[in-house]
Amino acid sequence: ELVHIQAMSEKTTPENSNANCVGPSSTNAGKASSCDGCPNQQACASGSAKTQLDQDAANIQRALSESISNILLVLSGKGGVGKSTVACQLAQALASRGYSVGVLDVDICGPSAPHMLGAKGRQVHSSGSGWTPVYVNENLSVMSIAFLLPDVDAAVVWRGPRKNGLIKQFLCETDWGEQLDYLIVDTPPGTSDEHISTVQYLSSVKEDVNVNALVVTTSEEASLADVRKELNFCQKTNLKVIGVVENMSSFQTPLQSLSFAKNGIDCTDKILKLLQSKCPEILNGEIMAGSVLFTPPKSGGARDMAERYNAPYLGCLPLDPNLLKSCDEGLCFVEEFENSSATKAFTDIVDGVIKAVPPPDVPMEEE
Repeated sequence: ELVHIQAMSEKTTPENSNANCVGPSSTNAGKASSCDGCPNQQACASGSAKTQLDQDAANIQRALSESISNILLVLSGKGGVGKSTVACQLAQALASRGYSVGVLDVDICGPSAPHMLGAKGRQVHSSGSGWTPVYVNENLSVMSIAFLLPDVDAAVVWRGPRKNGLIKQFLCETDWGEQLDYLIVDTPPGTSDEHISTVQYLSSVKEDVNVNALVVTTSEEASLADVRKELNFCQKTNLKVIGVVENMSSFQTPLQSLSFAKNGIDCTDKILKLLQSKCPEILNGEIMAGSVLFTPPKSGGARDMAERYNAPYLGCLPLDPNLLKSCDEGLCFVEEFENSSATKAFTDIVDGVIKAVPPPDVPMEEE
């Protein structure tokens, strides 16, 4: 259940606040019954909590409003749906078109953006202007806690306030350069601390920067049920969803890439030789074999869900081994595999994102 999200969209609450927090700007701050036992009670009553929150908002606005045109949060209520895959390959595709793109990885306990962007093992550098992100190429940079850990397998065992503090530090102190067309924010699953804090912090720049969300789901009801909560979260925090992406909706691969078995015994070579002798034209790489991976849910599926929440349906991505390979090797999928099964679908999704949130030199199309 989403607890007090509506209230949080209208005011900023301190970290560690009690349920039903009235907010530091309220005349009852530190005095209401809901304040009893809150670690922030004294600060709110004295006004220092509001001062700190106002200072945080000013710092974030100063850091982001003049250097970033579009901020896009990639969200999903469900883990394992390919959210990081979509975020990182979207960033790669936008950068390949000449746009200046940054990726901010706020999945504090499971950072995967450095690996998927081919920047694993690199380090960030600190200067007078802040943290310099790691550059994948001249158009693409990334910032992640993975660059700050002593080794790639180190666990991050942090509670909410410490995670929130690092997210705030990323937003305030990362020097993205003179101008970013897009800042892609890769988030963890769910609607918890990292999401609430990120949306709260970014609310201070909404007048100067386009802040929107892209939601990723898979086709089965177990995923859709959690993603509906994410869409509900976006509605209640006034975060516009520019599109829903349905990932891994089917499996597609060239016919000659399939393996075959009879009674549990591999017979791939025999079948391929038979096909080659009888109808070689189907093994030329142009014929794709495919299968639907999930039974269509009774709830109507991702397209119907998007329509129900007034969010554009940007398309469905088949499960493509080359897309997975691109993420493992830090490659730009649409450039490296122009004829792969998911390339056209992913290109259409990138086109949809640019249409919804164009860079500053491209006018936004009317809905």
